[in-house]
Amino acid sequence: MQMAPQMGYDRAITVFSPDGRLFQVEYAREAVKRGTTAIGIKTMDGVILLVDKRITSHLLESESIEKIFQIDLHIGAATSGLVADARALIDRARVEAQVNRLYYDESIGVETLAKRVCDHKQTYTQYGGVRPYGTALLIAGVDDQRARLFETDPSGALLEYKATAIGAGRAKAMEIFEKEYVDDIDMESAIRLGLVVLYQVSDAKFTVETVEAGCVTLDDRTFKKIEKSVLVEYVEEITREFKDQEQKGQEQETQDTSE
Repeated sequence: MQMAPQMGYDRAITVFSPDGRLFQVEYAREAVKRGTTAIGIKTMDGVILLVDKRITSHLLESESIEKIFQIDLHIGAATSGLVADARALIDRARVEAQVNRLYYDESIGVETLAKRVCDHKQTYTQYGGVRPYGTALLIAGVDDQRARLFETDPSGALLEYKATAIGAGRAKAMEIFEKEYVDDIDMESAIRLGLVVLYQVSDAKFTVETVEAGCVTLDDRTFKKIEKSVLVEYVEEITREFKDQEQKGQEQETQDTSE
């Protein structure tokens, strides 16, 4: 029995296929695409991260699902993909931030941290006996009176965005951002836009329990999670608006059918 041509190239991370692909890295990207949607949006006064927790059972405690983490005082991250891999990377990023503070007596730059995390991820695409991290990170923070938002890839690639998404709903989220995002967006509008995107890409029920958010502003330079009491008003308003739109659409469809 002959093996498929691909089989010899997707069993080792150090072997390129004839067309220049590393299949294990591509499989890691697929793991990210299967993860929950995470969104990052830069605003005039900071940057915000939002994630869909995708709670699959009413028996599950929503607080136990953590997708947004504080890395340093002024930096946070949102994850999508394999949860255990994400936690390992977050721990690595926290160590890098503390080492920088001990060595140089100053907080680490957002771009510097993102590059170090990506350098670490890249090494796991180059040596035998290891596998790539099956997770992607959105790293957000402020430095030099400027908000920064970076997206990391399992390959170790790094890109900076004004607004981006990772996970299952990325394609649809990016389509909405292309239409709706403006450079002078404020924090309140960004929260609303992010929740609108999560509502439209979410497969499960959309409630305040299924949403997690964090932000950092240029004023206080401290990354913090947004309380549910703040999010609940936005969630209820957005849910109500979309239900009204769906009801009007059904009524219009019924009217057109009867005519």
